[in-house]
Amino acid sequence: MPFIIYAKDKPNSPLRARHRGAHLEFVATCREVFLYGGPMLDDAGKVVGSLMVLDLPDRAALGAHMARDPYFADGGIFGSVEIFESRQIVPELVPGSLDAELAKQRAAEAAK
Repeated sequence: MPFIIYAKDKPNSPLRARHRGAHLEFVATCREVFLYGGPMLDDAGKVVGSLMVLDLPDRAALGAHMARDPYFADGGIFGSVEIFESRQIVPELVPGSLDAELAKQRAAEAAK
């Protein structure tokens, strides 16, 4: 199941730089769970947080993953962390799944 992690850094914290190497080493050990991951940048190109989309079986697995990630284990890097469950529509994992989703939507609208 895809999980979106939207984590905003605490302003002016040195902790991201301090833990970046360990975080990247951790990510290298579990890259197969990442659908997307990277820094969020402000208009000036300064890192202001992290956006990750992880494919894990459930919230318990997500919690275990985050507990091992130095960016989350430290507890001081992020000022806020939001987590959302998601479903991947595009790019299609199964050919025709977008058309099936569109057909369901059209049927629901027609039933109104």
